[in-house]
Amino acid sequence: MTSHADHILVVDDDREIRQMVGDYLGKNGLRVSLAADGREMRAMLDTSDIDLIVLDVMMPGEDGLTLCRNLRAGRHRAVPVIMLTARDDATDRIIGLEMGADDYVIKPFSSRELLARITAVIRRARMLPPNLQVSEAARLIGFGQWKLDTTARHLLDESGTAYPLSGAEFRLLRVFVDHPQRVLSRDQLLNLTQGRDAELFDRSIDLLVSRLRQRLGDGAREQTYIKTVRSEGYVFSQPVVLIGDDA
Repeated sequence: MTSHADHILVVDDDREIRQMVGDYLGKNGLRVSLAADGREMRAMLDTSDIDLIVLDVMMPGEDGLTLCRNLRAGRHRAVPVIMLTARDDATDRIIGLEMGADDYVIKPFSSRELLARITAVIRRARMLPPNLQVSEAARLIGFGQWKLDTTARHLLDESGTAYPLSGAEFRLLRVFVDHPQRVLSRDQLLNLTQGRDAELFDRSIDLLVSRLRQRLGDGAREQTYIKTVRSEGYVFSQPVVLIGDDA
């Protein structure tokens, strides 16, 4: 009996690590492609359906953090990413998560641990019902009195003044505007925005929602943008308009 095998793209400039990871994942039922740099990664994404990317941080030329940031700004932004980071570099791990990585594994790592992380991240990415799709890439997304610049990752008011967002605030707002007028549970929001290291940013999704409401000018009583649905979660109540292409 044949079942669908998830397609994993391993991006690492170290040939031995690429091959080791590829061999192990292949022996455990996954379909694997290998890339040595950003150019090969993009070529593979353009020609194949990839379910998850394992991305090394320390690479010559375009490093993993730059590649992750560019992925999240483009048409492949919905593909989950696991970063491979150095053991003692907490800064890379935090920045990687801020850039939109879904998880990280510290080098040196066991192949078994990486496989477990891949399985968990793919499962999280599929938590949403299939009719919840990420919007087409757009540089500007309009709602109410605001525009979200998805490239610069900041808010623009009606006068064009920019208001910076933290990485966690941007990811949460991005989830909301991709799925407007639909109730999302706290668990869905937490996993979609921050993964297993939510404590690096906020211990509670409610605190992050509160911060985002303040950014948008929502009052405690008058919730214009993000409404609380008792016992269920939150809903982004404003219509969303795609204004500009990312091309």
